[in-house]
Order: sequence, then structure tokens, then C-alpha cells
Amino acid sequence: MKKVYVPMAADLLHDGHMNILNEASKLGEVTVGLLTDRAIANYKRLPILTFEQRKKVIENIRTVSKVYAQEDDDYIPAIRELKPDYFVHGDDWKIGIQAKKRQRVIEVMKEWGGQVVEPLYTQGISSTQLITKVKQRGITPDIRRNMLRRLLDAKSMIRILEAHNGLTGIIVEKTMVKDEDNVPKTFDATWLSSLTHATSKGKPDIEYVDITSIGNTVSEIFEVTTKPMLVDADSGGLIEHFRFTVKTLERLGVSAVVIEDKIGSKRNSLFETEVEQNQDTIENFCRKISEGKKSQASDDFMIIARIESLILKKGLADALERAKAYIAAGADGIMIHSKEKNPEEILQFCKEYKKFETKVSLVVVPSTYSIITEEELITAGVNMVVYANHLLRSAYPAMVKTAESILKNKRSYEASNEQCMSIKEIITLIPNGE
Repeated sequence: MKKVYVPMAADLLHDGHMNILNEASKLGEVTVGLLTDRAIANYKRLPILTFEQRKKVIENIRTVSKVYAQEDDDYIPAIRELKPDYFVHGDDWKIGIQAKKRQRVIEVMKEWGGQVVEPLYTQGISSTQLITKVKQRGITPDIRRNMLRRLLDAKSMIRILEAHNGLTGIIVEKTMVKDEDNVPKTFDATWLSSLTHATSKGKPDIEYVDITSIGNTVSEIFEVTTKPMLVDADSGGLIEHFRFTVKTLERLGVSAVVIEDKIGSKRNSLFETEVEQNQDTIENFCRKISEGKKSQASDDFMIIARIESLILKKGLADALERAKAYIAAGADGIMIHSKEKNPEEILQFCKEYKKFETKVSLVVVPSTYSIITEEELITAGVNMVVYANHLLRSAYPAMVKTAESILKNKRSYEASNEQCMSIKEIITLIPNGE
């Protein structure tokens, strides 16, 4: 019997998919090349369903004989390995971003006399639009919480942007640009920063905003978004309190909490040594991590330990010693922090961290050494990059400028025309939920 290969993401099956599979089954034995999370995340958002969940669905379609795990969004390695007689894909890939990929498939299939078959694309159906409608209704805490670990498995590095309310959450959710190859670039997750969260409420960043307020903001953002969230919980407070913080955040659907190894009166790390700041002992902070891990109910939730040694001028050796201890205590990630404008000490830490026998996800926050590129961070072995305060920092000057314009001109005409989005845009920015 002839061999037929059909590549699919299959996050949400619809009539179009079934039509392709039915047409493919007329040609021979159908193997579905099911794209893994990693393959899909290379060019669009992580699918709602895991690979195993999608695999079970496809395996139960009567026209499908086999499921092949396609580890790359490039079809060539798979078809060279399997050498199918037919490669079946909807004719929608003749134009746009996939046109070059189509031509390569045609050329490779010719090597063994294979044929590309292109059934008519089912009009009026779009997987992207259907998934968007599903996500508009929201996702469960369990699905959202698990997304961060799935992203870490699927992508070379996760890109995270701060949000401090529902509106900024929507910006993180929806902002997209296309690179020179027309591949979409988006943010993967949200960072609830203690600095921007407190500042947005008119409060200083001194660990004043409590877990109840944090929980309310998390719920506000989650109501209008679907992406995973990391929460900055400062020092985590007393160990007895941190246990409950973990339970609260995990229950809400937060993917990770980040705690820093400082004690005493909270001062933002970017003050460096201009104000007195003290570091916790390794033993006590390890106990906090360990007790937090014991408190969580699922394997999905992550505790990330933020090391302040470089901020406090304790040196690289101290930072590395703490990283090893925190990993041994159960930390799921290490965040290394620096106030230097040059990324050299961060890169040096990364170089030494690569030598660890036991490693966890490595996180950086390039607020001051912002000159470094994501490509350089990936090369250094960084798994997550957090843009920790940029939405608030850009919003405040813009709002002050508008306020000053109104005072200066004794009317809002200049501000409305030069600095503000239209009233129609602001009214239609947020869907009504229907």
C-alpha cells in the first residue's frame, strides 16, 4: 500500500482537517506528522493541548494509521526519513509565509518519485480564529499553570514582559511583530513585578503590597489573558507566611513565584549599595525554598530563587555557591541579578553555571545591562529573559506629557490630536465578552 504523509498541529480539529485526512486516506496508508510543542512554538503560540493529548485524538481517527512526532516545523527531515509516496497539504500554503517551504517539499519528494497532493482548502474555517475564540472565554488555572514548564521544554528561551493591571496584561497577550522572515514574535509570559505593581498603586516598593492585593491583581490580569504568569514576591516574607503564599498563587493558576535572598527592610535591588541591604543566610533561604516546595499541591508550580550576591558586591563565588545550594534545596529556577550597565558579570556567571552537574532554568533581568541581545543570552544558556518594568516606565512619561499639555494650552485639543489614541479606539479596545 502507498504511504501518505500529512503534517498537522491539530490543536483544534475542524472540518478542514477531516477533509484533508479523508482525501489522504484515498491515496493509501496515512501517517500524520504531528508537530510537537517545540515545533509549533517556533512559529506561533504554544497549543492549548499537550502533544500527548493531541496524539490521542489523532490516533482515534479511523482514517489515520500512524502518528509520527515531527520535532521541527521544517517538513524535510521527516519526509526524508519516511520517504512517503504522497505528501498531502491544503492548497492554502501556495502563497504567504509557507510558499518557500512548499517548494522545498516538492523538490525533495521528486528525489524518489513522490508526489505532493494539495486538496482545496476548506473556506470559512480558520484554526487560528477558532482557537482565539476559545481563549477569549478563558482557560482554567490548571492549564495556565502548566504552560510555563511546557514553554521551557519547547523553546530555547522564553520572553517575559511585566504587567501590573488588566490593560497591560492585554498588551503582553496581544502584542506581535514579524521578523525579517515574516515569523511572528510575541511575549510568552507575564511578569507581575513588585516594583511596578506597587508603583501603579502609588505605593513605594517596600514589600507593603500584601498577598491579598497581589491575588486581586493576578485575578484581574487572568480574567482578560491566557498566558502564564511569574509573580515577584520579594523575599517571600517569613517562612511560615511563604507556605501560604505558594498555596494561594498556585491555586490561582500562577506558574512560578520568584523570591530573593535578602532580609530586613525591603529596598529595590537597583538601589545597589546606596542603601543598606542584607542577604539571608544560605541555610535559612534554603529552608524557605524547601518549605515552599512542600506546600505546593502540583508538580507544575515553580519556585525560582533570585540571587542578590552581585548586587550586594559579594562576588561571583558567593553567587555560584548559593546557586548550588538553592538547587539542592529544590529551587526550580535560578534568577541571577545585576545592576551593572555592562553584562560581563552576568555572562561570567552563566559561563560558570554551565559547568554545574545539576542545573535548573536560568533567568535574567536585563534592566540595566539592556544592551545585551536575546541571541547573546541564548548562547550564554539563559532560559528566561524578563523585561521587568518597561510598560510602566514608558506609560508614566507619556501621561505626564499629556497632563502638562492640557495645563499649558488650557484645553485638550493638542494632547488629543498628538498624544492620545482616538476615543473610538479606546472604546473598542476591550471586547464586551459576547
